Amino acid sequence: MDGGVGGSHVFTSWFLEFVPAKNRGTCMIVLSLFWTLGTILEASLAWVVLPVLNWRWLLAFTAIPCFLLLPFFGLTPESPRYLCVQNRMSDATDVLERMASANQSALPPGVLTYHRETKVDHDTLASESECLLPVRAKDCTVDDAKSSEYDSLAALRTLLSHNLLRSTLLLWLVFFANSFAYYGIVLLTSQLSDANKSCASGVIFGLHQKDTNIYKDTFITSLAEIPGLLLSAVLVDWFGRKASMWSMMFACCAFLGPLVFHENELLTTILLFGARACAMGSFTILCLYAPEVYPSYVRSTGAGIATAIGRVGGVVCPIVAVAMLRSCNQMGALVVFEVVLCLAAVACMFFPVETKGRGMD
Repeated sequence: MDGGVGGSHVFTSWFLEFVPAKNRGTCMIVLSLFWTLGTILEASLAWVVLPVLNWRWLLAFTAIPCFLLLPFFGLTPESPRYLCVQNRMSDATDVLERMASANQSALPPGVLTYHRETKVDHDTLASESECLLPVRAKDCTVDDAKSSEYDSLAALRTLLSHNLLRSTLLLWLVFFANSFAYYGIVLLTSQLSDANKSCASGVIFGLHQKDTNIYKDTFITSLAEIPGLLLSAVLVDWFGRKASMWSMMFACCAFLGPLVFHENELLTTILLFGARACAMGSFTILCLYAPEVYPSYVRSTGAGIATAIGRVGGVVCPIVAVAMLRSCNQMGALVVFEVVLCLAAVACMFFPVETKGRGMD
């Protein structure tokens, strides 16, 4: 299960390489909507299955869509950009010709070429048509060293090179913080009210306390992600990636702020709904931004490492913030969330490049 989720960034990078720059933001938001629908469906399934059967049946039912998906992988075209990086020009041309045929159009005249740049310059990125389909034939020779497959160490050196170092380190920080906040809000939804009741009664919150309504809570709060996605769809192509991310992170801080103090259950639910909507929106835009920053030959590696660091944030969150909540230190737990989100929002402002409307290198 973890392996499947861990490989999701590859699908995102693949998908974005097919989408025109002007529609990339909206298409990514629409794609993310299916993540939310899957979350709602899984919570609904658990809500129905677990009281009657057991967790093994839940896993069996959950695996059915995965098996239904397997035959479609054979029909999925490879990314032309990836094929160009591998110097498989004829295969890339075949994919582009099938795409043109499906769209009832013709490819521009010329010969498909690819020239890997040793220096990544965000300010001089060519348009997508110039990168993939030049109107005149060029010499299609690639150095042996450049055509060799990039191994992990070489990709990591590229990510930490002078031209990408700032983007890479900031992405790692923002992925960590966004995962920390997102999964923390999910946990807060089911545990904040219980912790308040336990602390108010003077009973220590049990680490193994069973919450029979956890799947119901997950189902209801997952609905909050839908308005977050709709809002990010409006912002991402109007105001750009950077401004959309930091504004939604600061909005998430604003929703979490009043929870530093004990609030009534209705207000707590409303504030957590708003916080989760903003966290989901910023996270979706971040997953869009990361593949856009990196060139094709390190795109999946760069996005994958950033995603992995984000998972560390998801692991650290219950150890730190939720443990503080269970110890009746609600103010301390919420302050941790506020600080982490504010640091991530400021980091978004320092991203070196705005990728709105840009072609993918």
